[in-house]
Amino acid sequence: MSKTAMPPSLLRIRINHAGDTALGPGKIELLQMIARHGSISAAAKQMKMSYRRAWELVDVMNRCFDQAVVVSTAGGTHGGGAQVTEFGQALIAAYQQILEKSAQAAANELHLITRHLKKN
Repeated sequence: MSKTAMPPSLLRIRINHAGDTALGPGKIELLQMIARHGSISAAAKQMKMSYRRAWELVDVMNRCFDQAVVVSTAGGTHGGGAQVTEFGQALIAAYQQILEKSAQAAANELHLITRHLKKN
C-alpha cells in the first residue's frame, strides 16, 4: 500500500482545554475570516453565523490561551474592527501543520478507510 498523504480535510481535530474547545476547524475558519475581513461581524456573515456566536467563539479562544488570539476595537465614527494577533496567526499555522502531519502519519489507515466508503 502506498504512503500517499490524504487531504487534511479528512481529519477534524479539536484541541480541548478546561472543558472548552480551544481550537477546532470552525474556530480556525473564523480566525481566517477575521484576518481576511478585519471584522468579527463580517467574518460571521461570511460564515453564515450570528455575530453573537462568532463573538462567543472568539471569547472562548481568548480565555483558553495565555495570549490574545483576536483583539477588537469598539465602533465609532471610524468604525470598529478586529484583528487576529501574531499569536493567533501562529495558531492557525500550527493547527494546519497538525492536520498535515496527522494525515501523513495515518495515510495508510486513512486510505483503507476511505477506499471503503460508499459513493454518494
